[in-house]
Amino acid sequence: MNKFQKILFIGFNKSDLEKTEWDRIDKLCKQKFLLPSDSPDIAKQLSESDCLIVRLGASVDKSMIDNAPHLKYIGMFGTGYGRIDTGYAAKKGIAVCNIAGYSREGVTELVFGMILDQIRELERAKSQARKGDYSEGSFKGYEIKDKYFGVVGLGRNGSRVAEIAHDGFQAKVSYWSRNRKKVFEKKGIKYLDINSLLKQSDFLSVNIAYVSDTKNFFNRQRINLIKSGCIVVTTVQNEVFDFDALKQRLEKNDITFILDHSDELAPEQAKQLSKYKNCIMYPPIGYITREATEAKLKMFVDNIENFLKGTLTNKVN
Repeated sequence: MNKFQKILFIGFNKSDLEKTEWDRIDKLCKQKFLLPSDSPDIAKQLSESDCLIVRLGASVDKSMIDNAPHLKYIGMFGTGYGRIDTGYAAKKGIAVCNIAGYSREGVTELVFGMILDQIRELERAKSQARKGDYSEGSFKGYEIKDKYFGVVGLGRNGSRVAEIAHDGFQAKVSYWSRNRKKVFEKKGIKYLDINSLLKQSDFLSVNIAYVSDTKNFFNRQRINLIKSGCIVVTTVQNEVFDFDALKQRLEKNDITFILDHSDELAPEQAKQLSKYKNCIMYPPIGYITREATEAKLKMFVDNIENFLKGTLTNKVN
Protein backbone atom coordinates (compact mmCIF):
# COMPACT_ATOMS: atom_id res chain seq x y z
CA MET A 1 0.00 0.00 0.00
CA ASN A 2 1.24 3.50 -0.86
CA LYS A 3 1.84 6.17 1.78
CA PHE A 4 1.30 9.90 1.88
CA GLN A 5 4.49 11.94 1.99
CA LYS A 6 3.06 14.46 4.45
CA ILE A 7 -0.34 14.76 6.14
CA LEU A 8 -1.21 18.23 7.44
CA PHE A 9 -3.79 18.43 10.23
CA ILE A 10 -5.19 21.94 10.71
CA GLY A 11 -6.86 22.77 14.02
CA PHE A 12 -6.05 19.45 15.67
CA ASN A 13 -4.57 18.43 19.01
CA LYS A 14 -3.15 15.06 19.93
CA SER A 15 -6.15 14.53 22.22
CA ASP A 16 -8.58 14.65 19.28
CA LEU A 17 -7.77 11.05 18.35
CA GLU A 18 -7.00 8.00 20.43
CA LYS A 19 -3.54 6.43 20.36
CA THR A 20 -4.94 3.58 18.27
CA GLU A 21 -5.98 5.98 15.50
CA TRP A 22 -2.72 7.95 15.61
CA ASP A 23 -0.79 4.70 15.32
CA ARG A 24 -2.85 3.74 12.27
CA ILE A 25 -2.24 7.14 10.70
CA ASP A 26 1.50 6.91 11.31
CA LYS A 27 1.54 3.79 9.15
CA LEU A 28 -0.18 5.70 6.32
CA CYS A 29 2.31 8.55 5.98
CA LYS A 30 5.99 9.40 6.17
CA GLN A 31 5.34 12.63 8.07
CA LYS A 32 2.45 14.34 9.82
CA PHE A 33 2.10 17.89 11.10
CA LEU A 34 -0.49 19.28 13.50
CA LEU A 35 -1.00 23.04 13.30
CA PRO A 36 -3.51 25.36 14.97
CA SER A 37 -5.98 27.00 12.61
CA ASP A 38 -4.31 30.40 13.04
CA SER A 39 -0.75 29.20 12.55
CA PRO A 40 1.42 31.36 10.24
CA ASP A 41 3.08 28.14 9.03
CA ILE A 42 -0.02 26.74 7.32
CA ALA A 43 0.85 28.04 3.86
CA LYS A 44 4.39 26.62 3.96
CA GLN A 45 3.34 23.22 5.29
CA LEU A 46 0.39 23.06 2.90
CA SER A 47 2.68 23.64 -0.08
CA GLU A 48 4.59 20.48 0.87
CA SER A 49 1.62 18.28 1.81
CA ASP A 50 -0.22 15.71 -0.29
CA CYS A 51 -2.96 15.13 2.30
CA LEU A 52 -4.93 17.77 4.22
CA ILE A 53 -7.19 17.06 7.19
CA VAL A 54 -9.56 19.74 8.52
CA ARG A 55 -12.18 19.99 11.24
CA LEU A 56 -15.90 20.66 10.88
CA GLY A 57 -16.53 24.26 9.87
CA ALA A 58 -13.09 24.83 8.35
CA SER A 59 -12.77 26.50 4.96
CA VAL A 60 -10.65 25.17 2.12
CA ASP A 61 -10.96 27.61 -0.75
CA LYS A 62 -9.44 27.93 -4.20
CA SER A 63 -6.41 29.84 -2.95
CA MET A 64 -5.54 27.13 -0.42
CA ILE A 65 -5.88 24.44 -3.06
CA ASP A 66 -3.68 26.42 -5.46
CA ASN A 67 -1.08 26.69 -2.70
CA ALA A 68 -0.93 22.88 -2.43
CA PRO A 69 0.45 21.56 -5.73
CA HIS A 70 0.99 18.06 -4.34
CA LEU A 71 -2.41 17.70 -2.71
CA LYS A 72 -4.29 14.49 -3.49
CA TYR A 73 -6.75 14.14 -0.61
CA ILE A 74 -8.78 16.41 1.68
CA GLY A 75 -10.35 14.72 4.68
CA MET A 76 -13.15 16.33 6.66
CA PHE A 77 -13.17 15.28 10.31
CA GLY A 78 -16.96 15.48 10.36
CA THR A 79 -19.96 15.41 8.03
CA GLY A 80 -20.50 18.98 6.78
CA TYR A 81 -18.22 20.01 3.94
CA GLY A 82 -19.99 23.09 2.59
CA ARG A 83 -16.99 25.36 3.20
CA ILE A 84 -14.67 23.22 1.09
CA ASP A 85 -14.53 24.09 -2.60
CA THR A 86 -15.26 20.54 -3.68
CA GLY A 87 -15.80 21.46 -7.32
CA TYR A 88 -12.42 23.12 -7.68
CA ALA A 89 -10.79 20.25 -5.81
CA ALA A 90 -12.32 17.80 -8.29
CA LYS A 91 -10.92 19.81 -11.22
CA LYS A 92 -7.49 19.48 -9.62
CA GLY A 93 -7.93 15.73 -9.17
CA ILE A 94 -8.19 16.01 -5.40
CA ALA A 95 -10.58 13.70 -3.57
CA VAL A 96 -12.67 15.16 -0.74
CA CYS A 97 -14.04 12.68 1.80
CA ASN A 98 -16.19 13.26 4.86
CA ILE A 99 -17.51 11.05 7.65
CA ALA A 100 -21.12 10.26 6.88
CA GLY A 101 -23.77 8.57 8.97
CA TYR A 102 -21.69 7.92 12.08
CA SER A 103 -23.85 10.11 14.35
CA ARG A 104 -27.29 9.43 12.90
CA GLU A 105 -28.84 8.15 16.11
CA GLY A 106 -27.12 10.69 18.34
CA VAL A 107 -28.21 13.67 16.26
CA THR A 108 -31.79 12.53 15.74
CA GLU A 109 -32.27 11.66 19.39
CA LEU A 110 -31.01 15.14 20.29
CA VAL A 111 -33.62 16.69 17.96
CA PHE A 112 -36.37 15.25 20.11
CA GLY A 113 -34.51 16.04 23.31
CA MET A 114 -34.41 19.71 22.32
CA ILE A 115 -38.06 19.68 21.33
CA LEU A 116 -39.16 18.05 24.58
CA ASP A 117 -37.04 20.43 26.61
CA GLN A 118 -38.87 23.30 24.93
CA ILE A 119 -42.48 22.09 25.01
CA ARG A 120 -42.30 20.64 28.53
CA GLU A 121 -40.15 23.37 30.12
CA LEU A 122 -37.65 20.82 31.42
CA GLU A 123 -34.88 23.33 32.07
CA ARG A 124 -37.15 25.51 34.21
CA ALA A 125 -38.56 22.47 36.01
CA LYS A 126 -35.10 21.22 37.01
CA SER A 127 -34.03 24.68 38.13
CA GLN A 128 -37.16 25.11 40.25
CA ALA A 129 -36.81 21.69 41.88
CA ARG A 130 -33.15 22.35 42.76
CA LYS A 131 -34.39 25.33 44.77
CA GLY A 132 -36.79 23.09 46.70
CA ASP A 133 -39.93 24.20 44.93
CA TYR A 134 -41.82 21.11 43.73
CA SER A 135 -45.09 22.77 42.71
CA GLU A 136 -46.38 22.15 39.20
CA GLY A 137 -49.09 24.81 38.94
CA SER A 138 -47.16 27.27 36.78
CA PHE A 139 -46.21 24.76 34.08
CA LYS A 140 -47.87 24.32 30.74
CA GLY A 141 -46.99 21.87 28.00
CA TYR A 142 -48.27 20.18 24.91
CA GLU A 143 -47.68 16.92 23.07
CA ILE A 144 -46.09 15.96 19.77
CA LYS A 145 -48.77 13.34 19.08
CA ASP A 146 -51.19 14.32 16.29
CA LYS A 147 -49.30 17.56 15.53
CA TYR A 148 -48.03 18.38 12.06
CA PHE A 149 -44.35 17.50 11.98
CA GLY A 150 -42.37 18.67 8.94
CA VAL A 151 -38.97 17.34 7.89
CA VAL A 152 -36.84 19.28 5.41
CA GLY A 153 -34.34 16.91 3.83
CA LEU A 154 -34.96 13.17 4.03
CA GLY A 155 -31.37 11.96 4.02
CA ARG A 156 -29.71 9.85 6.71
CA ASN A 157 -30.69 12.05 9.65
CA GLY A 158 -33.92 13.45 8.26
CA SER A 159 -35.32 10.02 7.47
CA ARG A 160 -34.60 8.86 11.03
CA VAL A 161 -36.27 11.98 12.47
CA ALA A 162 -39.31 11.28 10.30
CA GLU A 163 -39.47 7.64 11.43
CA ILE A 164 -39.29 8.54 15.12
CA ALA A 165 -41.87 11.32 14.79
CA HIS A 166 -44.23 9.04 12.85
CA ASP A 167 -43.76 5.68 14.54
CA GLY A 168 -42.75 6.79 18.04
CA PHE A 169 -44.70 9.98 18.66
CA GLN A 170 -47.55 9.31 16.20
CA ALA A 171 -47.31 12.78 14.71
CA LYS A 172 -48.69 13.69 11.29
CA VAL A 173 -45.38 13.66 9.44
CA SER A 174 -44.70 15.27 6.08
CA TYR A 175 -41.44 15.91 4.30
CA TRP A 176 -39.80 17.82 1.51
CA SER A 177 -36.62 16.54 -0.10
CA ARG A 178 -34.89 17.17 -3.40
CA ASN A 179 -35.78 13.61 -4.42
CA ARG A 180 -39.01 11.83 -3.54
CA LYS A 181 -38.60 8.90 -1.13
CA LYS A 182 -41.45 6.57 -2.02
CA VAL A 183 -40.39 3.94 0.51
CA PHE A 184 -41.19 6.40 3.31
CA GLU A 185 -44.40 7.54 1.66
CA LYS A 186 -45.59 3.93 1.79
CA LYS A 187 -45.16 4.13 5.57
CA GLY A 188 -47.50 7.10 5.76
CA ILE A 189 -44.94 9.91 5.66
CA LYS A 190 -46.45 12.40 3.21
CA TYR A 191 -44.56 14.40 0.58
CA LEU A 192 -45.35 18.12 0.34
CA ASP A 193 -43.84 20.93 -1.68
CA ILE A 194 -41.60 23.12 0.49
CA ASN A 195 -44.00 26.06 0.74
CA SER A 196 -46.92 23.90 1.86
CA LEU A 197 -44.71 22.13 4.38
CA LEU A 198 -43.60 25.41 5.96
CA LYS A 199 -47.16 26.74 6.17
CA GLN A 200 -48.49 23.56 7.82
CA SER A 201 -45.86 22.38 10.30
CA ASP A 202 -46.17 22.76 14.06
CA PHE A 203 -42.66 21.31 14.32
CA LEU A 204 -40.01 21.64 11.63
CA SER A 205 -36.77 19.63 11.57
CA VAL A 206 -34.14 20.97 9.14
CA ASN A 207 -31.70 18.38 7.82
CA ILE A 208 -30.42 19.63 4.46
CA ALA A 209 -26.65 19.67 4.09
CA TYR A 210 -24.99 23.03 3.48
CA VAL A 211 -23.45 23.09 0.00
CA SER A 212 -23.29 25.91 -2.55
CA ASP A 213 -26.79 25.08 -3.83
CA THR A 214 -28.39 25.26 -0.38
CA LYS A 215 -26.84 28.54 0.80
CA ASN A 216 -29.77 30.66 2.04
CA PHE A 217 -32.20 27.90 1.09
CA PHE A 218 -34.37 29.43 3.77
CA ASN A 219 -34.58 32.83 2.16
CA ARG A 220 -36.81 35.67 3.33
CA GLN A 221 -39.86 34.31 1.53
CA ARG A 222 -39.55 30.81 2.99
CA ILE A 223 -38.74 32.03 6.48
CA ASN A 224 -41.85 34.19 6.43
CA LEU A 225 -43.96 31.20 5.32
CA ILE A 226 -43.17 29.26 8.52
CA LYS A 227 -46.35 28.72 10.50
CA SER A 228 -46.87 30.98 13.50
CA GLY A 229 -46.13 29.04 16.69
CA CYS A 230 -43.84 26.57 14.92
CA ILE A 231 -40.80 25.12 16.69
CA VAL A 232 -37.93 24.97 14.20
CA VAL A 233 -35.02 22.68 15.03
CA THR A 234 -31.94 22.82 12.83
CA THR A 235 -28.94 20.54 13.23
CA VAL A 236 -27.17 21.71 10.07
CA GLN A 237 -24.82 24.56 9.26
CA ASN A 238 -26.32 28.00 9.67
CA GLU A 239 -25.61 29.13 6.11
CA VAL A 240 -28.80 27.44 4.92
CA PHE A 241 -30.68 30.35 6.55
CA ASP A 242 -30.66 33.97 5.43
CA PHE A 243 -29.38 35.49 8.66
CA ASP A 244 -31.00 38.92 8.36
CA ALA A 245 -34.35 37.45 7.35
CA LEU A 246 -34.17 35.04 10.29
CA LYS A 247 -33.56 37.90 12.73
CA GLN A 248 -36.54 39.80 11.38
CA ARG A 249 -38.79 36.77 11.86
CA LEU A 250 -37.47 36.20 15.38
CA GLU A 251 -38.32 39.81 16.23
CA LYS A 252 -41.99 38.94 15.67
CA ASN A 253 -41.66 36.39 18.49
CA ASP A 254 -44.10 33.98 16.82
CA ILE A 255 -41.75 31.04 16.20
CA THR A 256 -39.13 29.25 18.28
CA PHE A 257 -35.79 28.63 16.59
CA ILE A 258 -33.44 26.00 18.03
CA LEU A 259 -29.95 25.43 16.62
CA ASP A 260 -26.95 23.35 17.61
CA HIS A 261 -24.24 24.82 15.35
CA SER A 262 -23.76 27.89 17.51
CA ASP A 263 -19.99 27.36 17.55
CA GLU A 264 -19.86 28.16 13.82
CA LEU A 265 -21.62 31.50 14.12
CA ALA A 266 -19.50 34.61 13.89
CA PRO A 267 -19.24 36.19 17.38
CA GLU A 268 -21.39 39.12 16.31
CA GLN A 269 -24.04 36.79 14.87
CA ALA A 270 -24.16 34.75 18.08
CA LYS A 271 -24.46 37.95 20.11
CA GLN A 272 -27.36 39.14 17.96
CA LEU A 273 -29.27 35.85 18.14
CA SER A 274 -28.75 35.56 21.90
CA LYS A 275 -30.95 38.64 22.36
CA TYR A 276 -34.02 36.70 21.27
CA LYS A 277 -35.68 34.57 23.94
CA ASN A 278 -37.30 32.53 21.19
CA CYS A 279 -33.88 31.54 19.81
CA ILE A 280 -32.28 28.69 21.75
CA MET A 281 -28.67 27.88 21.00
CA TYR A 282 -26.92 24.63 21.93
CA PRO A 283 -23.31 23.61 21.48
CA PRO A 284 -22.88 21.02 18.68
CA ILE A 285 -23.47 18.04 20.96
CA GLY A 286 -25.57 15.90 18.62
CA TYR A 287 -22.64 13.71 17.65
CA ILE A 288 -21.20 13.54 21.17
CA THR A 289 -22.12 10.01 22.17
CA ARG A 290 -19.83 7.13 23.00
CA GLU A 291 -21.13 5.09 20.09
CA ALA A 292 -20.84 7.93 17.56
CA THR A 293 -17.33 8.86 18.68
CA GLU A 294 -16.08 5.31 18.23
CA ALA A 295 -17.67 5.06 14.78
CA LYS A 296 -16.34 8.49 13.76
CA LEU A 297 -12.72 7.74 14.62
CA LYS A 298 -12.74 4.41 12.83
CA MET A 299 -14.45 5.77 9.71
CA PHE A 300 -12.11 8.76 9.59
CA VAL A 301 -8.96 6.64 9.43
CA ASP A 302 -10.66 4.06 7.19
CA ASN A 303 -11.29 6.81 4.63
CA ILE A 304 -7.59 7.72 4.49
CA GLU A 305 -6.51 4.11 4.32
CA ASN A 306 -9.06 3.23 1.64
CA PHE A 307 -7.91 6.14 -0.53
CA LEU A 308 -4.37 4.78 -0.48
CA LYS A 309 -5.70 1.35 -1.36
CA GLY A 310 -7.61 2.81 -4.32
CA THR A 311 -11.05 2.07 -2.88
CA LEU A 312 -12.53 5.48 -2.08
CA THR A 313 -15.15 5.73 0.67
CA ASN A 314 -17.37 8.71 1.53
CA LYS A 315 -16.10 10.78 -1.40
CA VAL A 316 -18.26 13.88 -1.85
CA ASN A 317 -16.86 15.27 -5.11
